[in-house]
Amino acid sequence: MRNLAHWRLRRRTLELGRRTLVMGVVNITPDSFSDGGSYFDPEAALIRCMQCLDEGADILDLGAESTRPGLRAGGANALVSAEEEQARLLPVLEGLLKALPQAVVSVDTYKAATARAALRLGAEIVNDVSGLTWDPCIAQVCAEFGAGVVVSHTRGLPEAWRAQPQLAPDALLAAVHDGLGASLTAAQQAGIALDQIVLDPGYGFGKRFSENYVLLNRQAELLRLGRPLLAGLSRKSFLGHTLAPLFGGSDAPLDARENASLAAMTAAILHGVSIVRVHQVRPAVEAARIADAILAGGLAIQDAPAIKK
Repeated sequence: MRNLAHWRLRRRTLELGRRTLVMGVVNITPDSFSDGGSYFDPEAALIRCMQCLDEGADILDLGAESTRPGLRAGGANALVSAEEEQARLLPVLEGLLKALPQAVVSVDTYKAATARAALRLGAEIVNDVSGLTWDPCIAQVCAEFGAGVVVSHTRGLPEAWRAQPQLAPDALLAAVHDGLGASLTAAQQAGIALDQIVLDPGYGFGKRFSENYVLLNRQAELLRLGRPLLAGLSRKSFLGHTLAPLFGGSDAPLDARENASLAAMTAAILHGVSIVRVHQVRPAVEAARIADAILAGGLAIQDAPAIKK
């Protein structure tokens, strides 16, 4: 279902589609929905980065601002300033690249100033959950540095996500397709080449619970946009909501969503995703290998590294 493609970063090119690449998440925040500030301390964050790489992560995604539903983020009223975000992020990034200069590092930010500071230190990817819309200057920064870019789809700001109207399946797919298409156009107009871009459907980002399943079921339709897909499904609230009947009617807690996360991730791979963004790396690496074998029809999976040059 997925085609072979190349993703051009600052210093190298990654081959996508032959096997699924795993992006390990490290949240350097005190209020992340997923890990409750476990890696807010720079030393703890750096140790976690090393663990993710040891467990098989191909890419590390470092984030220093939570964008969970209901939180004020994006635009001029963001709770976390660019200065605070950089104070959290940059020491970890610098320490990581000093210890492991060949690590492929993505920064999860929508702020142009933070993207610029991280790229100067050696990050190679900017993962913008806003699809280049919350800070219009970020696209120009990515173009200037030749960074790889993850362009996500989102509907509105996080504080309004839970109030988004329910869309019919066709309308939902059209909204995601058109939104990603608009971001692609904006990226190219800023000077970002098409082969620098990967698209993220934005699971949980302004989608109602059931809409995420519609999107997952029809995700492959987004491949018509001509770029590979990345999916971040790990520990998302819609998974916990679906498991509620098994937990006395309450949403499954975060630490009880790992099996559901792997199930959703596997479905995403079978529906055309080339990169998965996860919190628990080793189980994801194993599940991705099985999904890749299914896609290959039982043929041998390539063990060669994804880095081309």
